[in-house]
Amino acid sequence: MTGVSWRPGCPVPVRHLRLLTLTHHRFDGRVGTGRLVVHEDVAREVVEVFRRLYRAHFPIRRMVTVDAYRGSDFRSIEADNTSAFNCRYVEGTRRWSEHAYGRALDLNPIENPYVSGGRTSHRASVTYLDRSRRRPGMTHEGGAAVRSFDAIGWGWGGRWSGPKDYQHFSASGR
Repeated sequence: MTGVSWRPGCPVPVRHLRLLTLTHHRFDGRVGTGRLVVHEDVAREVVEVFRRLYRAHFPIRRMVTVDAYRGSDFRSIEADNTSAFNCRYVEGTRRWSEHAYGRALDLNPIENPYVSGGRTSHRASVTYLDRSRRRPGMTHEGGAAVRSFDAIGWGWGGRWSGPKDYQHFSASGR
């Protein structure tokens, strides 16, 4: 991670981050194993969320650390990669993202796009702009993913009043 998703100056020391290895259902119906990096103070909660998602057979396309994409959030999203820690700013600002603290997670970002003005930056996500047409891997009110994160008190970007970030869950709700 050093020099890629974590570097000196990040708001959380690397010693406070934990690598989780998690079992999940894939879109092809098989069982897979993925890896997420989170802050140590939310690690147990995140493991519990993934236990719930596994029991619900909620599919996850891919789950590798963002280091596989050289820390690029855009490339990670394009690969439909579920990820957590990435020492980066909120897009277009100099404010640390909740991901930079290891207390935020993006789940199936192609199926659950960031939507502003009815648009998304990822071509593969366009078919998922219509949130009334529910398909595997999508987050929605009352669904397995939202219920699982609600159970640990995390907020969901699908409930934001402005642009929606359907992939985003965080301990702070931001």
